[in-house]
Amino acid sequence: MSPAEIQRKIEQHLPGAVAEVRDYTGSGDHFEVRVVAAAFEGKPLVERHKMIYEALGAAVDGRTIHALALKTLTPAQAANS
Repeated sequence: MSPAEIQRKIEQHLPGAVAEVRDYTGSGDHFEVRVVAAAFEGKPLVERHKMIYEALGAAVDGRTIHALALKTLTPAQAANS
């Protein structure tokens, strides 16, 4: 799965979200993902990560995506970082 595919899936699943995806090993299965979404407002970190995993579905089975480092922010948090 390419970084662009991951970005597309997340942004489709979370309308209005902005996702940035980087393959940090070049192997196509280890990714760093930063997502800014209003949908994260009031949700704890675990719930936010769950939303990303739902967006990616079966791709996070360990074979397609082996490692996924997530940074999930609300728009206000992103503005302050």
